[in-house]
Amino acid sequence: MITGMKSIFRTLPVLLLLAFSPLLAEEPQPKADPKWALAIHGGAGTIPKNVPEGGREQYLKSLAAALKLGAGILEKGGASLDAVEAVVRALEDDPLFNAGKGAVFTHEGTHELDAAIMDGRDLSCGSVAGLKTVKNPITLARKVMEKSGHVFLVGEGAERFAGEMKVERVPNEYFSTSQRLAQWQEALKEEAAKAAKDPKDKDTVGAVALDLHGNLAAATSTGGLTNKRWGRLGDVPVIGAGTYANNRTCAVSATGIGEQFIRHTVAHDISALVEYAGLSLQKAAERVIREKLQPGDGGVIAAGRDGSLALVFNSEGMYRGAADSSGRFEVAIW
Repeated sequence: MITGMKSIFRTLPVLLLLAFSPLLAEEPQPKADPKWALAIHGGAGTIPKNVPEGGREQYLKSLAAALKLGAGILEKGGASLDAVEAVVRALEDDPLFNAGKGAVFTHEGTHELDAAIMDGRDLSCGSVAGLKTVKNPITLARKVMEKSGHVFLVGEGAERFAGEMKVERVPNEYFSTSQRLAQWQEALKEEAAKAAKDPKDKDTVGAVALDLHGNLAAATSTGGLTNKRWGRLGDVPVIGAGTYANNRTCAVSATGIGEQFIRHTVAHDISALVEYAGLSLQKAAERVIREKLQPGDGGVIAAGRDGSLALVFNSEGMYRGAADSSGRFEVAIW
């Protein structure tokens, strides 16, 4: 009898394992962090939901094309820096967005463009502002980072540097579109005080990425604010406000009312909350956008060192897209 009991106890663990093996096999396994990740934006602000279906589809198609371009670079092992530059160049060339072709008009009826790019590996960065003839400002920003020994070049000096770097130049009229002309003409009819209190344009383009090598990068570009005056600059070219990347934490690109993003150093603040407060990327972005900024100020896209993505905004909408190595691929407006 005792011998029989010993035999049962010896076989009991095996019997239990066999009995519960279907349950064990079905237990969900934790998902691995994405090996690469990418988020893009085409601006945030008042985006009416009654936009004609054709116009809505055009924006979604453009976002999807830019997202596919960047994802293709990353999935083949390309650098995050190359991916974000390529995405932003594509959006600069698209007249739907306020960056490059399609940039808004200044008060004087011209176009002044700004851009910034940052490499999370070593905090290298480059910014340009007040450009008038550079077809793709984001590429000149990268040249500043890699070729100049400086971080920030503005106006005529930036234009001279563009000539030395042999980047593509165009007449200022190249950036004009009929839609932006109509916006400018409407703005001219409004009182200056009202226009200053209620800026219409919060649209900017940007991209953030994590590559297969674990490196983060961010890039942002804009035509600024319709009817802007006196050489006004927003947050886009200000490192730590509209653009930031650090391999220890995250990469961030912002879009919205530039003055607010500068005041609150939004991009760096999100990084600091991840690094020093231990918040997840999503919680850090939400705290800054929803608690520090005013409703309607805009939003951010961010990529974390773990492959997480955060796309957070407090405005009516934000043109955006996200993709990663797990198969995620989506674009949205509201």
